[in-house]
Amino acid sequence: MERLNFKKIIVTIFCLTVLLHAQNEVCFEIEENPNAGDPAFQCFSKYINVLDCFEVYAQQNISDEKVLHVAAVAAELLDNDEDGVVDDEALFNELQFQQALMPVFTYDGNSCMDEFEDHYNGDGVSAVLFRNEIDPAQPGHWGDDATVEEVLHTINHVGHVSIYPDIFDLSPNSSIMSDAMDIARGGQFLEVPNNYPESAWYHYDDWTCDYECMAIEYLYWCIVTDMGILDDPQTCAGIANEWEPCSPELFESTDITMHEVVNNSEHKLPQLAPDGNYCPEGAVELTITYSSSWNLVGLPLAIDSTNYQIVFPESVWGTLYSFDGGYVQENELLHGSGYWLRFENSGNVTIIGDGLNQLIIELTQGWNLISGISSEIALVNVGDPENLIVPGTVYSFENGYVQADSFLPGNGYWVRSSGTGVITLNQN
Repeated sequence: MERLNFKKIIVTIFCLTVLLHAQNEVCFEIEENPNAGDPAFQCFSKYINVLDCFEVYAQQNISDEKVLHVAAVAAELLDNDEDGVVDDEALFNELQFQQALMPVFTYDGNSCMDEFEDHYNGDGVSAVLFRNEIDPAQPGHWGDDATVEEVLHTINHVGHVSIYPDIFDLSPNSSIMSDAMDIARGGQFLEVPNNYPESAWYHYDDWTCDYECMAIEYLYWCIVTDMGILDDPQTCAGIANEWEPCSPELFESTDITMHEVVNNSEHKLPQLAPDGNYCPEGAVELTITYSSSWNLVGLPLAIDSTNYQIVFPESVWGTLYSFDGGYVQENELLHGSGYWLRFENSGNVTIIGDGLNQLIIELTQGWNLISGISSEIALVNVGDPENLIVPGTVYSFENGYVQADSFLPGNGYWVRSSGTGVITLNQN
């Protein structure tokens, strides 16, 4: 599957706010399907890129409300503290590498689902959703909204199992979780037994579900029980034939091993139940396009990890260069600095973080490679009290040098200075 491609730079300074049922606030935009030419994806018309590591594809007749709900739940599970950044960098990298996604179909077995199953050959899918399984008004509520379950299955299976195999591997006798599940089921059963022992508190009885399937279901039950999603009398009664410790208190006292695993901060599993709202306060989302070969780039937001291969994951390793009288190979991006960076293919990247409203940039006499803030700043609005910038010497690079009259977020620029001093880029 090809990565997302756009024909022009799209810079979203403020996320689109959508109100659902007068309560759900979701800061994502539904886009056109970027892979409509791929036989596996050609039947989808709606698309959302969630935090640049999880994609949602939906058929045309899935309501926007439901598509946004799936994206919001995925974002909440990945960014549980809702600061606009995926909580676990290793999980982000794995999901992005595997191109994790959630397909949303109108119903089971329709032609779109058949096409997808016939042509998809990636490793990023572990579950699907159907239109009648999604209820934005009742996030994760058993029997009403399967979104939390299916998205969590995908994140766990595609991500956690791979990056933490000693903890979450699904095979028998392979991990802390597989051993804990054998205890929860009252023994190691490679197939569903006719009857579970009286000591079992996890007794899933779907004959089509093998041992590894049982393990991924078990991890789901553990996480959502600890969140408190199942803690009401109706749900407890409804799931008792499969899962008994339905409250956080029962889970803690019954399944001691998995309670410790789920609450171990090193594993960075989500602790808070999704509520269908995702709009990080103060977060800014920028989508930056790049061309194949060399590009001039910069870092337009304040983010946790500034390593260039985290910010620009499709870039060529070892090709980030700053300029300080000569080229210097770098690994980290600094605000206000510009860089050369090479890509094998054209594409785009979405960055989410805190906005930069002002930068004070030091210039030296001669040529300088700089970048701007989170919004476009016209050259005439740059604070340059010493008239350092030589007129007509600000250049961007678009398969060749282009004289620029403004600084765009995420781009790098050559600027010639008549002396040493500072300039100021200010949003106001």
